[in-house]
Amino acid sequence: MKTLFINIKELVQIREASVSFVAGKAMKLLPTIKNAYLLIDADRIFAFGPMHECPKESMLEVIDAKGKMILPAWCDSHTHIVYAGSREEEFKDRINGLSYEEIAANGGGILNSAKTLQTTSENDLYEQSKVRLEEVMALGTGAIEIKSGYGLSPESELKMLRVIKRFKKEYPIPIKATFLAAHALPKNFAGDTTAFLNDMLTKVLPVIKKENLATAIDVFCEKGYFSIADTKQVLKAAKDYGLIPKLHVNQFNAIGGVSLAVKYNARSVDHLEHITEDDIEALKNSKTIPVALPGCSYFLGIPFTPARKIINAGLPLALASDYNPGSAPSGNMNFIVSAACIKMKMTPEEAINAAKNKLEKVAEKSPYIGKLWKMAKTGTRVVTTGIGVGIGAGAVLGSVNTDVANGIGRHIAQFLLTWNFNSTGRSLGEVMLAGMFEYFDKDLDKIITQIGGGTVAKTANDKALNKPDKPERKFKQGNNTNNTNNTTTNTNTKSP
Repeated sequence: MKTLFINIKELVQIREASVSFVAGKAMKLLPTIKNAYLLIDADRIFAFGPMHECPKESMLEVIDAKGKMILPAWCDSHTHIVYAGSREEEFKDRINGLSYEEIAANGGGILNSAKTLQTTSENDLYEQSKVRLEEVMALGTGAIEIKSGYGLSPESELKMLRVIKRFKKEYPIPIKATFLAAHALPKNFAGDTTAFLNDMLTKVLPVIKKENLATAIDVFCEKGYFSIADTKQVLKAAKDYGLIPKLHVNQFNAIGGVSLAVKYNARSVDHLEHITEDDIEALKNSKTIPVALPGCSYFLGIPFTPARKIINAGLPLALASDYNPGSAPSGNMNFIVSAACIKMKMTPEEAINAAKNKLEKVAEKSPYIGKLWKMAKTGTRVVTTGIGVGIGAGAVLGSVNTDVANGIGRHIAQFLLTWNFNSTGRSLGEVMLAGMFEYFDKDLDKIITQIGGGTVAKTANDKALNKPDKPERKFKQGNNTNNTNNTTTNTNTKSP
């Protein structure tokens, strides 16, 4: 049965044809349709347009989205969500005046996480990390990249990558794995970076190829961590295994990492809190995408990536969470998008584009997650079973779908976010910055309507489970209690 969303206040990020990314002035252009419909047919976005063109077919499953915006889910191209334990003590250290570098010099930071992870079993690591993955999915992330890098030994790095591979098999969203080969120098290799890299690369890269554990390689190219020469060593070795570079660069210092990334055709350069004119020139006419991580800047109290400088130079810019246990302990992309507007002076349109800009060029996931297109790719399923509410606001009109779509043998879903707001009406920017997302619960709230006859039936799930009819549920939003067929609306805002 087809599913039809009607009376959508605004359908956001609609495009009639594929666009790899947007850059410069084009980032301010966010195509939308007001008073729209969206028709989903099995695994496809079948059609969309203004309500006056809405199809009049019978036997449609209809959802009245009056007063709501619908847009594709967030795509988070830089995370470290597979880790063990926590580092809350370091939060207090920073409050007491210690810098990121000072905490690391005292044995904290990445070394602290590595020590815990090395003594954590693969299954325990999976159980801890899946909680975080499910939380960010509930907050609206529909595609994600996850890095290793907290193992600092071949065995532990492979442990992390195998957990990520397990996620790819067991969760419905597109997930990409990156081998962060050089994140920090462990104490047992103190003073011998070359030996550490040789050990890591010779023992891990062949296994990655054999078990298909990653598609990209990463290095923390920064003073006190890994030099330009070290980064070259990693990139040269990874090239033989077909891994695409994605580099941490310019977080604290500009040491030439951007130019090196461009030379090696890196997919992205991430952080860029410090970026020079030479870096800007190097990125022009390249295929390397700048990625800003405002959550890290917020939690560390360091400068934010100069978005205006990058965009005004005609470059694209992507946004990601950098979700990790130390410098960015949140994967809430709703907060990331809001922070980009407030702290980086991006317009709401630019920020929304940036939170999806990374999809094809940075994360190289299905091009149908980040945008709405007519007749989207077969196998990208769009359904309306909610996946659960995570911490704070943010939700998906999405799915945890166990069907095997078109014989590809894995869970597939495309998530749609809905933005809810009161009857007085709010602009796109106001809604986004307020974080007013709504969780849609199919079992409780969807009604099936035959457009021709106007009859109301129980949902397919109710019939299958032989559930009794449920009473109509209402939700409050401010002083407005007239909306029905909805669940509770929450409000929320949360590196290496």
